[in-house]
Amino acid sequence: MSENDSRTNPYESTPPQNPYAQSVPPAPMSPADEKMWATLIHVGGILFAFVPALIGYLVLRDRGPFIRAHSATALNFQITLMIVYVVGTALTAILIGYLIVPVAWVLGIIFSILAALAANRGQGYSYPLTIRFFS
Repeated sequence: MSENDSRTNPYESTPPQNPYAQSVPPAPMSPADEKMWATLIHVGGILFAFVPALIGYLVLRDRGPFIRAHSATALNFQITLMIVYVVGTALTAILIGYLIVPVAWVLGIIFSILAALAANRGQGYSYPLTIRFFS
């Protein structure tokens, strides 16, 4: 027997484990925390567009049904609003875009405040005229 035969083959060991895999599901949030985060996601959309809703949806969606519903609703609205901004900007060539963009901006602020108030009360909210991308 050679010296190599007496040792174990390093290629026959168990495969490496994924260090990023979560073996434990995330803990559910308390109802007060869900309301707070949902409110912040809606208010954050006023200042930072779709970024808070996207982060909230990706990070918090598995922490409770309330936060999942509100983050998905906010993300859908913010994406729809971005589409309206792009179309409105393109339509400035025929002048109607100068009306569409400011109206969309004001409605975005109003609807985000209404959604934040509903989330703070623990109620659901559905933005009007929103394309549903996520659920």
